Amino acid sequence: MTSVIDASIESGSSEGKLHRSIDWTGAFWVASGVPALVLFSIGGIAGTTGKLSFLIWGLSIFMGFIQSFTYAEIAGLFPNKSGGASIYGAAAWVRYVKLVAPLSVWCNWFAWSPVLSLGCSIAAAYILNALAPVPLASSPEVAHWLAAHGASIAGSSADKAAAAVAALTPSIRTWTAFQHTIGPVSVSFNTAFFVGAALMLIVFAIQHKGILGTANVQKWIGLIVIVPMVIVGIVPLLTGKVDWSNFSPLVPLAAASAPAPGSWNVAGWTLVLGGMFIAAWSTYGFETAVCYTSEFRNPSKDTFKAIFYSGLLCLALFILVPFTFQGVLGLNGMLDPTIVDGSGVAQAMAHMVGGGKFMESILVMLMILALILSIMTAMAGSSRTLYQGSVDGWLPRYLSFVNSHGAPTRAMWTDLCFNLILLAIACADSTSFFFVLAVSNVGYIIFNFLNLNSGWIHRIDSGNVPRPFRAPNWILGLGAIFGFVNALFMGAGAKTWNASALWAGLITAAMIIPVFVFRHYIQDGGKFPHETFEDLQVGDKPSTQKRAGILPYLTLAGGLAVVLLANWFFQM
Repeated sequence: MTSVIDASIESGSSEGKLHRSIDWTGAFWVASGVPALVLFSIGGIAGTTGKLSFLIWGLSIFMGFIQSFTYAEIAGLFPNKSGGASIYGAAAWVRYVKLVAPLSVWCNWFAWSPVLSLGCSIAAAYILNALAPVPLASSPEVAHWLAAHGASIAGSSADKAAAAVAALTPSIRTWTAFQHTIGPVSVSFNTAFFVGAALMLIVFAIQHKGILGTANVQKWIGLIVIVPMVIVGIVPLLTGKVDWSNFSPLVPLAAASAPAPGSWNVAGWTLVLGGMFIAAWSTYGFETAVCYTSEFRNPSKDTFKAIFYSGLLCLALFILVPFTFQGVLGLNGMLDPTIVDGSGVAQAMAHMVGGGKFMESILVMLMILALILSIMTAMAGSSRTLYQGSVDGWLPRYLSFVNSHGAPTRAMWTDLCFNLILLAIACADSTSFFFVLAVSNVGYIIFNFLNLNSGWIHRIDSGNVPRPFRAPNWILGLGAIFGFVNALFMGAGAKTWNASALWAGLITAAMIIPVFVFRHYIQDGGKFPHETFEDLQVGDKPSTQKRAGILPYLTLAGGLAVVLLANWFFQM
């Protein structure tokens, strides 16, 4: 085996490589941005599942933790590859269905990559809220304006308050250079877009210096961010702000974003499964810790430690923060429109801790840093997925380039350009934001299904290949079952966020077919690069054989059946 992965660059006259420069703690700090993903959808899940919200987060992170053991095992099979579980799982599927392997890589990328645009849109909203706040309808400013102008406005008290808020809203909050509606989403080049784009460029500049530099920066940001998230999770418990009545009765909502309790009927279960669907996008994300296998100094030891300790961190924070969030705000507080769309989550968390306006400003700033941390985590992981996908022959060759610092800069530029487009969508309105989130999560569920099942395929086909970590059989089996449970979440739950989300996600997944056909059959003449199978020695060497028979095909058919049946049966 080679100690590093070579990649052709420019016209093929020179070479670049990822550097073995970190241990498991470096990957842990890069993955430390994952807990901040709770900020992306804590409001949306609360608006969909109501008082069940804290249970949704707890069950979801438990599933993610169990699934991570499968990823830790298959990552250990490939000490020379970067890019994460989708790369390692692709090597299992390619022996049975050639087109499924690039589907795994592609779906993982378009699931992780939008963290950049979604995170930047939320961070931009927090920054604008701090610099140019929109007044509340109950604020003194609105009362003064109504006293002076209210008599001249026709309509109800709510109409007059809305007119006052609109009149007092800073023009920078409503300015846009261009806005247009395309199908189920809107596109807007507004102030939030330009603030978010600036944040994205800052992250790109930091990551340009390679994984060691990224890990060093994220270590300090991570320490600054994780501490306040722990404070938000613990202080309300210590100060008695948690109202235990906010956790009962444990029934679904009658309808999304409405406080009326529903029942455990088909409509209620559909909303619950929608919550489980979108929570997975955040809670499973610490699997990115195994994206850096080829950059570990000692991959046989570092790989398992990286994902295990990242999982423990996420297990604690994804249970604690949503629990206290619900305990303090209650159902009506969680259904506030600014909580549901995410723009008021940071301020709400600051009020949970108390300490006055100064403490609120500090915590809002730290929440912005938390989002920056998650954006850095996403760019580091998704760009390496593109890079390794190119090296292994799934994606176009130009993505194989790395700079002198060992950073896959062409993949990073691709991420950046793709996310500038998504940023214009995410910044338009909350409907567009959650459409992007739901579509990306369709890709994430497909990736998880394929890779959780790749664990047992690798075990059958390459059981004799040494494994630095070997998951217990029952955990490997449970992970495979969870793959089908995730398919149920996707089929039933995607529609709760947007009626077109499931089909848009499946169409986006299918876009890999022409990309792979171009690379494999036109650029490579139908042959894979030697790097594709170098660790498992597939091909002319006997370490791995095709032994699973018909089982992988039955698995694919079963997964598709679960998605379609769930989508048909569960209705709101």
